[in-house]
Amino acid sequence: MNAVTLDVAAIAPAWRAFQASLPVHIGPIRSEAQYEQAVALMNGLLDVVGDHEGHELAEFLDLVGQLVEDYENTRHAVPDAPPHEVLRFFMEQHALKQADLAEEIGGQSAVSDILHGKREINARQARALANRFSVSPAVFL
Repeated sequence: MNAVTLDVAAIAPAWRAFQASLPVHIGPIRSEAQYEQAVALMNGLLDVVGDHEGHELAEFLDLVGQLVEDYENTRHAVPDAPPHEVLRFFMEQHALKQADLAEEIGGQSAVSDILHGKREINARQARALANRFSVSPAVFL
């Protein structure tokens, strides 16, 4: 295994500058307030990045999403399942029918396609569902 040499003199000021440029601190989430800030940052990144995996901020979105997911896994009961199964879980928990989500997802046929695994949930839909169920959009992506 190759050893990694760190140039702390270069990394530390870059990290401080990066953190200072953000509206929230990037690191492990330890409170509901930090969680809400991280979710807001993630939603802002989703607005910019959308479904474009090649976007220059896509990996940053992934990192923030992972921090949010890590916190949720320790605080919120969300099943570890594919996004369409998570949606099915929330629908059952809230006694919702496909028609109830047609507006958020873009029609009852789109809801059906997602629930049957024929279509993936996109960033806009994930945000809408997250708002409805008061969870992070990451659970649907």
